[in-house]
Amino acid sequence: MRLVILGAGESGIGAALLGKKEGFDVFVSDGGQIKDIYKQELAVNSIPFEEGHHSWDIILGADEIVKSPGIPEKSELMKKVRERGVPVISEIELAWRFSRDKKIIAITGSNGKSTTTALTHHIFRTAGLNAALVGNIGVSYARQVAVEPADYYIIEISSFQLDDIVEFKPDVAILLNITPDHLDRYDYKMENYVASKFRIAMNQTKEDYFIYCKDDPEIRNYLASKPIYSEPIPFSIMEPLNEGGFIANDQLNIQVKDEPVIMSMYDLALKGKHNLYNSMAAGIAGRTMDIRKEKIRESLSTFSSLEHRMEYVATVRGVDFINDSKATNVNSVWFALESMERPVILIMGGVDKGNDYSAIRDLVKEKVKAIVCLGVDNRPIHEALSRDMEVMVNTDNMKDAVENAFRLSSKGDVVLLSPACASFDLFKNYEERGRQFKEVVREL
Repeated sequence: MRLVILGAGESGIGAALLGKKEGFDVFVSDGGQIKDIYKQELAVNSIPFEEGHHSWDIILGADEIVKSPGIPEKSELMKKVRERGVPVISEIELAWRFSRDKKIIAITGSNGKSTTTALTHHIFRTAGLNAALVGNIGVSYARQVAVEPADYYIIEISSFQLDDIVEFKPDVAILLNITPDHLDRYDYKMENYVASKFRIAMNQTKEDYFIYCKDDPEIRNYLASKPIYSEPIPFSIMEPLNEGGFIANDQLNIQVKDEPVIMSMYDLALKGKHNLYNSMAAGIAGRTMDIRKEKIRESLSTFSSLEHRMEYVATVRGVDFINDSKATNVNSVWFALESMERPVILIMGGVDKGNDYSAIRDLVKEKVKAIVCLGVDNRPIHEALSRDMEVMVNTDNMKDAVENAFRLSSKGDVVLLSPACASFDLFKNYEERGRQFKEVVREL
């Protein structure tokens, strides 16, 4: 079988390694430049590739194509592929074909995916299970299946990856929330984006579990009109539930199967309202797989948060510095500000994806002393928030941004990098942005 991989990022390379292992005739094509480390891997594994262009005869002659989640359907490349009728799948679909006999826990949502995926993995590892953390959060699912197979795969999945699944069926699907994001890929129609998120459950049967946030209006509305065939387990901080996760008397409750997990919300390692949701979702996933309540309680109280996601960096002269570089949309910033209990100097900006900043206006008024804009074009932030904010500073590099934020801060304040935007104007990705922030902070 001739398998063509479009895109040579982590997911593409993982798909190539798995395809090669399974005996396929694999070819990798990337319209841009491939990272040296990935080129070396392809060469060592004798996998032919091209970069900087696409060879149409090879691509359109494929039996099947694995498409990078970064390639939009509107691209010239995909139009030609669709015209020819070559089957297209995502790397998630390919990996699942060769791990379908294992337990799959898949997590999606507009916000909180990485934290919840890492926390779920922490629960499974604490329970002594051979679980792999894969997908958007670390190594690709396909690479893990090819190189180091596990008994449980805890996968962070984006809507783009779900768009190209065919038979992928997780034993446990978690849908955390749905707020506007990436609408440019969905014809600016929210209903298209919502439908994409729900694809995580489309192949599930009554033996599987669908864990979802009952407080999310988009999720509720969809479930009211479309059937889900798996066993639904809700979680909520608004109301007590007979089954699922809820908060009552400052306690987190997980009622799944016949062994309730109850613990004080003050004992949770992750703070903030949004992390109550993440903790409940991960805890429920653990119970569906019969992990003992003692192990779940232990895990929820010992987990340490992720790099670039509300990551404490340092305290300099009484000012705390927090790296939330992974906050690439407005809703993520809302969650970050909502959890703040001290005055904030907010560093934000980057590539604006058509952001609606009105969602954070009230929190900015309430909690933010000053905004330091970090980007090539900071006009959208000024237009949206200048009426609510006396002090706004423009910067175009991380050193200036951090130094200005520090200058504007007083003892007891928090300097928060939570950009609300993609990073591609000044940085390779959000990780590089976060690392630069930490380096500059440590030099203060």
